[in-house]
Amino acid sequence: MEPYGRDDEVQAGSMLFTLVDPTPGHEVAYNRWYERDHLYSGCMVGPWLFANRRWVATRALKDLRFPADAPAEHAVADPVDRGSYLATYYIHKGHEAEHFAWANRQVFELYDNGRGFDERSHAHTSLYFHVGDDHRDADGVPAHMALDHPYSGLVSVHVDRADGVKHPEFAEWFTAEAALLLFADDAAGAPIDQVQHWRPIIPKGSEGDAPMELGTGPGTRQRSLQLMFCNVEPTSCWDRVRAYAAQVDDSGLATVRLAAPFIPTIPGTDTYTDQLW
Repeated sequence: MEPYGRDDEVQAGSMLFTLVDPTPGHEVAYNRWYERDHLYSGCMVGPWLFANRRWVATRALKDLRFPADAPAEHAVADPVDRGSYLATYYIHKGHEAEHFAWANRQVFELYDNGRGFDERSHAHTSLYFHVGDDHRDADGVPAHMALDHPYSGLVSVHVDRADGVKHPEFAEWFTAEAALLLFADDAAGAPIDQVQHWRPIIPKGSEGDAPMELGTGPGTRQRSLQLMFCNVEPTSCWDRVRAYAAQVDDSGLATVRLAAPFIPTIPGTDTYTDQLW
């Protein structure tokens, strides 16, 4: 990668969102392989990928996920409690092609040299592009720094917009209506700090090839994803997330396909590996 200083600013242009389960009995081995090797060799050393954060869904957090009855053709996690570890990575805006060209070769190179891990299964691994964000505070944590900020939790909400509803229409409704609910203070302060909006990158031809099955697909062009970064553990604001989902479903603009809470892993430790099932 050549030096480059002509970008106007640092921006997250796209994201790798990978939700995975270790095979039961291999939790510690998987956790160590992923965070000590694969996170770096498969992602962070690549060009233009600049931030990452790993998250985990314990059994108690998986039990909060909804809806449990999303049709198979629209499901993100199938069944709804599939996927224990979530890794999120940001790629710099305008340089996605350079990173993806490297990543597509690198993953096969690692597996060809015995640096894969077979005792795992992907629930949902897809690429997304950033289409905006809403912040509680006008001068809050910048979107491209969200994975580095020590947030206490993350909530991912996948929705499918109704036929004919474009993402800008849904985003306008979100800012005018839903953000008021999500960013409101409660007795303990402000539980949700920012919400980032994403849409799936739908691969063409061999673009999505990988040496393993990647779980459910990216959905259609009607899909939108919100990442809600929380100042508290998601259990503390789950009623608010449920109220938001009801707002979405009642709006006629979209249908919630998966709302899933996560907490950050503690790098360098095996914390939570015994709480997944």
